[in-house]
Amino acid sequence: MNYIKRFFQIPKQSFFLFGPRGTGKSTYLKKHFKNAIWIDLLKPEDLRYFKALPERLRELLIANPEKKVVIIDEVQKAPELLDVVHSYIEEKKQTQFILTGSSSRKLKKAGVNLLAGRAILKRFHPFIASELKEKFSLDLALERGLLPLVWDSEDSKKVLKTYATLYLKEEVQEEGLVRNVGDFARFLEIVSFSHASILNATNIARECLIKRTTVENYIQILKDLLLGFTIDIFTKRAKRSLSSHPKFYLFDAGVFSYFRPVGALDNLLMIKGAALEGLIAQHLNAWIDLQEEEYKLYFWRTRSGLEVDFIIYGKDCFFAIEVKNNSHISSKDVKGLKEFKKDYPECTPILLFRGKQKIIHKGIKCIPIEEFLLNLLPNSLLLKN
Repeated sequence: MNYIKRFFQIPKQSFFLFGPRGTGKSTYLKKHFKNAIWIDLLKPEDLRYFKALPERLRELLIANPEKKVVIIDEVQKAPELLDVVHSYIEEKKQTQFILTGSSSRKLKKAGVNLLAGRAILKRFHPFIASELKEKFSLDLALERGLLPLVWDSEDSKKVLKTYATLYLKEEVQEEGLVRNVGDFARFLEIVSFSHASILNATNIARECLIKRTTVENYIQILKDLLLGFTIDIFTKRAKRSLSSHPKFYLFDAGVFSYFRPVGALDNLLMIKGAALEGLIAQHLNAWIDLQEEEYKLYFWRTRSGLEVDFIIYGKDCFFAIEVKNNSHISSKDVKGLKEFKKDYPECTPILLFRGKQKIIHKGIKCIPIEEFLLNLLPNSLLLKN
């Protein structure tokens, strides 16, 4: 696969770079920092060497004063190194440390304070459509997801299976995050039914035959491993009685398609609709992280059942977005947006659909999904006029 330019902007100061495995963090850094000191903690020999005596990192740095960039890959595997990094940053401020990770759980457990603000936190995502440009295909993205290691593989299903097994074995089993890997594997299948839906831990616990507290712990593990995320209800200046539970998404459409079992009694249209909504969610998450301004992603749902899939809110940015997996729009499709607009006339409502041309329906701008995704760019407006 030819190298695809990523939109990530490299900070000038030291930074953490978190993202799920397979998103291309190491590939990106190796291309941009060819002369850096590189410590790969996925290599058993490197991990043993530095965990045995973290001060060996200081010895390495002192012996190579000409090296101005130091990369520690998968730093969560040896959080002890952060004490050395912290002290060295204060002594040698001209050295830039880049600390990558695919899990924040071990760092939290160890009480690490992320260098007390000495390094900023950045996130790395799967591809987005505007990075792939003409290579992007909505149908392919829904089928195999946008993880770089999966996107261009000859057998995406096999690679996705290997990817899922990698997480179960290396991140969950070997680090002892759960007592029963079988329970966690069953949970992954059951929680896939909650993708793009209201998260109800009680129902999931009942289906998995485990305690609700265990389910809540498993959900937090998914979030810490960056394999899933939740978005909260938009409650600012609320005029109606609203739902209180968050919505849940697996981080990538391909991962969802792998974990979500499909049987003869399943509604394929509902599954495809959930996959599509999740694909939009992962793009919006990535777009937000690429902006200089701070925006937040929410959804809106009243207790009476009115809903808008996504609300993006921030300074000079207030959008309500509904996603429909169909090529024709009816009045029913825009009902939630119109009701939200009544409560928040300041917002810009958008409906994303599978049509080929932009249209205006009942005063709501309706945009083809591929067109919308291909125009999501860093430090740019969410919607061009």
